[in-house]
Amino acid sequence: MTFSSFLANLIIPLNLSITLLLLAVIFFIIRWRKIAALIAASALAWLVFWSLPTTTLWAGGLLEQRYPYVAPLDLPKAQAIVVLGGNTMGGRKNWFKNDAHNKTWLRTDTAASLYRAERAPLIVVSGAAFDGGQSEAKMMTNALEQLGIPSTAIVQEDHSDTTYENALYTVQQLRQLHIDRILLVTSALHMPRAMASFQKQGITPIAASSPPQIVVPQKTGFSFWTPDMHTLNASRSIIKEYLGLLVYWVRGWV
Repeated sequence: MTFSSFLANLIIPLNLSITLLLLAVIFFIIRWRKIAALIAASALAWLVFWSLPTTTLWAGGLLEQRYPYVAPLDLPKAQAIVVLGGNTMGGRKNWFKNDAHNKTWLRTDTAASLYRAERAPLIVVSGAAFDGGQSEAKMMTNALEQLGIPSTAIVQEDHSDTTYENALYTVQQLRQLHIDRILLVTSALHMPRAMASFQKQGITPIAASSPPQIVVPQKTGFSFWTPDMHTLNASRSIIKEYLGLLVYWVRGWV
C-alpha cells in the first residue's frame, strides 16, 4: 500500500475516529486525562461532521459544481470520448437514497449517450484490473457493446491504476491516433482532478460529467442535520477527492 493510499484510508471518518479513540484510551491510561478528553471529543466531532447530509452537500457540491452536467447535444463535438474507470460497479443516482430504491447511472451510460448524439466517432475506455482479473477497460467495453456501441468504435487502455495513469497512458494512445481534443467522461465529483490531470498532459479535454449524485432527494422526512450512516459511508469518496487533489498538486501531476 502506498503512503497516499494509507493516508486516504486513515482519514476516512470512521477509521480516523476509531484511531483517535484508541489514542485517547492510551492517554487516559497514562493519566493525561485532559488530552485524552480532547482527542476523544475530536474523534466524535469528526464522525458526526461527516455523517450530516449538509456536510456532504456542501463539500461534495463544491466539487460537482466545478464541471456540472451538460446534456450531450449541448456539448461541442470532439475527436474522441474518453471514459475513466473507477465506477464500473457503482453509480448510485443519489447518495442519500437507499441502494434498494436507487437506480444506477454508470459512466458508460454517459459515454453511450454522447456517441449516439454524434459528439465523437470513437470511445476510449481507460482502467486496469483491480485484482489481476478482467480490466475495467474490458468491463466498460462489454457494457458499451450491450448498449449498442459497435466494437470498432471502442479503444481500450488497460494499464492505468490511478487518475494520473489514466491521463498518462490514454494520452499516449491518443497521440498515436493524432487526437488532441476529447470529451472526458467521469463522475462530476471526480471531474476536477481528472480534467487537471489530462490538461497537464498537454491535450484539450472537454468536461462531459455524468449527472450529479450529491443532490437533495425529493422524499418525505429528509433532514439536512440528522446524522446518517449512509451519508457517513459516502463521505469517503469526497475526502478521497480532496486528498487526491492535494497529493497530485504536491507531486506536480496537476
